[in-house]
Amino acid sequence: MTDVHTVVLTQHGDAFNKVATAIDPVPAQSKKKSQTMAAGVLPRERKILHQPGFVLHSWPYKETSLIVEIFTRDYGRIALVAKGAKRPHSQLRSVLQTFQPLQLGWTGKSEIPILTGADWVGGMLPLERSALLCGFYLNELLIKFLVRDEPHTALFEQYISTLNLLAHDEPAPTVLRQFELALLRESGLLGDLTFCTFSRSKVDAALNYVVDPEVGTRIATTSDHIPIVSGKTLLDMAQADYSDTVTQFQSKMLMRFLLGHHLHGASLNTRQILIDLQNL
Repeated sequence: MTDVHTVVLTQHGDAFNKVATAIDPVPAQSKKKSQTMAAGVLPRERKILHQPGFVLHSWPYKETSLIVEIFTRDYGRIALVAKGAKRPHSQLRSVLQTFQPLQLGWTGKSEIPILTGADWVGGMLPLERSALLCGFYLNELLIKFLVRDEPHTALFEQYISTLNLLAHDEPAPTVLRQFELALLRESGLLGDLTFCTFSRSKVDAALNYVVDPEVGTRIATTSDHIPIVSGKTLLDMAQADYSDTVTQFQSKMLMRFLLGHHLHGASLNTRQILIDLQNL
């Protein structure tokens, strides 16, 4: 009998490719870049060396090259042109793999700089089976939520920690909830879950609340049509304590709602597979 994880993971490439179809292959210009070009000022050429980073995704560019989405420690999510990376004997071909820590270099003053070097660092276990699919889910979240060229150093460290936890078979639901929470906070889309915006005080573990994407945490009412969670769940999430089964369930529903709201109807392909496979 074929293992269900094997079936899904053999299909994850097709599922994740759907993510790319929703992403403009030519990165959108940031406001600062647009203003600079409008003012007639040419951007200065940058030369970056030895920058830690991970490949999030890549797609073909011209005949022999790739455009590679990278998540870096000091520059955030960026796009680079990997010239000749599709050639059979290219050194980049074997190095530019997802979930592997890299030291990267690039140069250029165009919107998409040229990758000048990529070295495998090592030191991390590979993701396997369902953990691999969880890794693609993380990458899809980063692509969907992070604006290019904005540093997120704390989130970068959280990403490394999350990959390590998944590789060591830590419970995926708990690991993913922590990353989702960190992502929304780092993206500026979520404030302090434990602070009630109406009472201007810390949430009470015995009361019920909703997390309104527009105003933050507030006391739940009978007319609310968004997930209602206990104050204890919010306090547990803030402490990364998911040992309570109620906290596990309520945090899952809450994060699913918040992510869906901020995606404005866009789907997460890997998330749906995870829901179907593991009910995460």
